[in-house]
Amino acid sequence: MSSEAQPKTAAEQSRAELAALESGAVVVEIYDQHYQLRGVDAEHIERLAGVVDAKMRAVSSHGATVDSLRVAVLAALNIADELHRLRARHEALVASVEQAQSTVRSRSNSLNGMLDAIFEERKVG
Repeated sequence: MSSEAQPKTAAEQSRAELAALESGAVVVEIYDQHYQLRGVDAEHIERLAGVVDAKMRAVSSHGATVDSLRVAVLAALNIADELHRLRARHEALVASVEQAQSTVRSRSNSLNGMLDAIFEERKVG
């Protein structure tokens, strides 16, 4: 279920889903299974469930397996790979920013030194 899906009418929802909604749980559908989840931000939970559902459907469309557990594990591996790559990219960007900051500090100190030298020359001369 994506965050854009139309809410179901009460007649379309099971009693368990209605009870979950009344208790503050979020009911999501992932790979044709309903899950009752709790969290602070229902829309965020629905978006995450949509990502997992889309990844599972993408995995199942590329393979011959119908075993939902196997599809879930393969989808989890795909998501973990994406996370690993994004973390590596983040670390590289942080290192690049730190290097740039170090260069700027060094150049700033050099310019400050030059300005101090110029002011000293003017004081003396």
